[in-house]
Amino acid sequence: MEPNKTRHIALIGLGTIGMSMAAVHLQDPHSILDFFDVRPDLQQQVLAQLPSFLKAVAPDLSIETLISSGRINFHPTLESAVASATIIQEQGPENAAFKKSLWAQVEKFAPNDAHFWSSTSGIPASVQSADMGDNSRLLVVHPFNPPHIMPLLEIVPSPNTKSEEIDFVMNYFHTVSPRHRPVLIKKEVSGFVGNRIAFAVLREASYLVDQGVISVQDLDKLMMASLGPRWAINGVFESYNAGGGDGAFGGFLDKLEGTISDVWSGLGTLDIKESDAAWRDKLVAEVESTYSRPTPAQSSAKAAKLQELLRLQDTR
Repeated sequence: MEPNKTRHIALIGLGTIGMSMAAVHLQDPHSILDFFDVRPDLQQQVLAQLPSFLKAVAPDLSIETLISSGRINFHPTLESAVASATIIQEQGPENAAFKKSLWAQVEKFAPNDAHFWSSTSGIPASVQSADMGDNSRLLVVHPFNPPHIMPLLEIVPSPNTKSEEIDFVMNYFHTVSPRHRPVLIKKEVSGFVGNRIAFAVLREASYLVDQGVISVQDLDKLMMASLGPRWAINGVFESYNAGGGDGAFGGFLDKLEGTISDVWSGLGTLDIKESDAAWRDKLVAEVESTYSRPTPAQSSAKAAKLQELLRLQDTR
């Protein structure tokens, strides 16, 4: 990828993820962003919300200057937004039919060499590209929320995605935002990898609270006092590799084989789609009574703490 080349980046869908990704792309002084969203008040929303995202990663950038200089452009149609695009990234509804229809339209209007990225949380590129003439151009770039702060980007190609597309996206983020960490997911699996692990933890945490083993608040204290900081510094396998001492990871498994087997066989099973899921109502009530609804001030404070933690990570 040419580092000083002007790149037109079309962002489709300017909700929270779209705004956050805009802040990421704007770190590149050579980027020109083209926005498209069906909401009628798009420009007012961008003026009101994007500055707070920029403040965290590019505080010297002024939203007014970005617009007046042509680095941010608003488009009335999808066709005009993608017409000159180098990269097209969608943050639309988590709906497979919507995404299939969208990419079929984008393909008609976009340049033949444009790169197609979806920020979906779980709909594979192979599903989204079903109605495209060339399904080798699309891949998933799944950010963790909020992407302007969280460094993970899951890069998930379909079996048909060209290797050149994978190389391009990896090089792009290494060049434009070196603090981001694109991770290649080798196979399409439901929820990709980050959410699979997170939701596995969420299910067991929910089960333990429902069974009266621990409270919501104490489970969070437990995580923040143990697994959270450990995994933030070393990850899962490196942590348990160290836990095995001279025997490394194999030694860890040997020493705790019995306990691990008992835990794995006794993990809780909860069905989130049950019509009479009493555990769900109970858990929602306890979480809301413990923490109430989050406020913008609380979200900003947590984002600042998260940035501090990530700075510590970068020094290891």
